[in-house]
Amino acid sequence: MNVIVSSGSVLDAIGWGLVGAAAGWFVRWGSVRLAVLEELEPGQRRWQVFGPPILAALLFGAFAFHFAFGPLLFVRSIFVLVLVQVIFFDFEHRLILDRVMFPSMALALFVSLFRDPWWTGLAAGLGAGLLFLLLSLAGSAIFKAEALGFGDVKLATFMGLLLGPLPMLQAVFYGVFMAGIVSIGIIAWHRSLKGTLAYGPYLAAGAIIVLFLLP
Repeated sequence: MNVIVSSGSVLDAIGWGLVGAAAGWFVRWGSVRLAVLEELEPGQRRWQVFGPPILAALLFGAFAFHFAFGPLLFVRSIFVLVLVQVIFFDFEHRLILDRVMFPSMALALFVSLFRDPWWTGLAAGLGAGLLFLLLSLAGSAIFKAEALGFGDVKLATFMGLLLGPLPMLQAVFYGVFMAGIVSIGIIAWHRSLKGTLAYGPYLAAGAIIVLFLLP
């Protein structure tokens, strides 16, 4: 069955973008409180303070222009906020929080039950989590260092629950591709192979792209 999704207007995009800006400020406020709970020092650089509301505003506006107002826009906007939080918190602290991931995974699982067939989201979540866990363990064994953190494993599980099997693979491809481009740039700039890269923000960005493209 073909699903036709109507588009919103420019006014819809502007209005929902303002909602996204407010929600982004809430994400920043919550991230600061979560950092304190984790005994981390919240940063005060401009990108750390203003990044979440600006990115959330832009994404909310784009989603509202692409989709008409309704439950679909509202639900996807909630998951966009989760991914925005992951992007900035992981960039800042190199950490993806259980306090964020576990409730988000539960919500994604609940939403996936409305997919046809209902079990595809659960299968994709378990498969993605297992794959990233194996990659994490293999990377640690081969390179004697943490190649992928367990936060990335939980993020991959969340992405699988949220997107389903094939869209999840597409999101991972986008994320790995973007991370690879950035890695090449960092190597060229520093002229060194040393250093680490947080994969979480790029995987989250890939999930946002696919979430926007899904009918």
